[in-house]
Amino acid sequence: MAIRARRNLFGGVNPHLHSRWQARRGWHQFHNVHITYTVVMMRAQLLPMGYTAQVEESLQVRRLDAAATPLAPRADILISDLRWRDPGTALLAEPTLPLEQLLDDIDTEHPYSAIALYRRDAPDEAPVAWIELLSPSNKGAAEDAQKYRAKRRALLQSGAVFVEIDYLHETPTTFASLGDYTSGSPEAKPWHIVVLDPRPDLRSGRGQPYGFVVDQPIPTVTIPLNAGDRLVFDFDAAYQKTYTEMAYGLEMVDYTLLPDSFERYNTLDQARIVARLTAIRAAMESGADLETADIMPAGLTLEEALRLAADWR
Repeated sequence: MAIRARRNLFGGVNPHLHSRWQARRGWHQFHNVHITYTVVMMRAQLLPMGYTAQVEESLQVRRLDAAATPLAPRADILISDLRWRDPGTALLAEPTLPLEQLLDDIDTEHPYSAIALYRRDAPDEAPVAWIELLSPSNKGAAEDAQKYRAKRRALLQSGAVFVEIDYLHETPTTFASLGDYTSGSPEAKPWHIVVLDPRPDLRSGRGQPYGFVVDQPIPTVTIPLNAGDRLVFDFDAAYQKTYTEMAYGLEMVDYTLLPDSFERYNTLDQARIVARLTAIRAAMESGADLETADIMPAGLTLEEALRLAADWR
């Protein structure tokens, strides 16, 4: 019997959900929805400060041909029922064409959304800060990833503060100095939020990474604005709001199972996942209400947790 709950029973990022989306190419189901919830919460803080937040087209692009399945099969020949035709009419069979070849207004790219922060009294000026939530196709060495990094650099050169949110542990971070989690390193973090402040210039600017692990709340991050103003934003609250309101946990997460591609977490995070799942199972068996119960991770050693994980596979 599956164990499900509307609220996220992990601290911070839910590893089941993010493993599922990376394994099954479902990131687009989350990306723009999370941007929407985040911008709503940011605006509530920013408006009294004299700033505003808007949803903008991301620097990243998701190509339609990267979807898990094609939109529709393509036939080479169009077959029509011609029984109504005059028997003397010639039968002509013409090959079909890709729809975008016939219609010149179809875009082969679907943009993600990003968040731009502006001064309320100067909404038409360049953004004060820009916030990106990374997608799988814009990490690594692919062409889209290279284009994204070039656009990121151009935006930094314009003087805008840049915030990069990376909730994708199965591809290396865009910052080599933060370590490669995909190598299995116990020191590397699976997820990061990085704040880049290029002022007064790129050479003198500073970057502040916020790394975190499985079952740890997403950090509260300080985003510098203008003239000493700062937005102190709780990214964990925005994530949990998205998770709960979208009810992802009721259809996509089963706490009786290990996450998809469990082996792509390092051993420390594997142990954290098993400790949390063990506690959830115990709470369920005791009759606790999973929507309200305070569930503490089980006190397992690393060896005990990994041994349990091997039994569950």
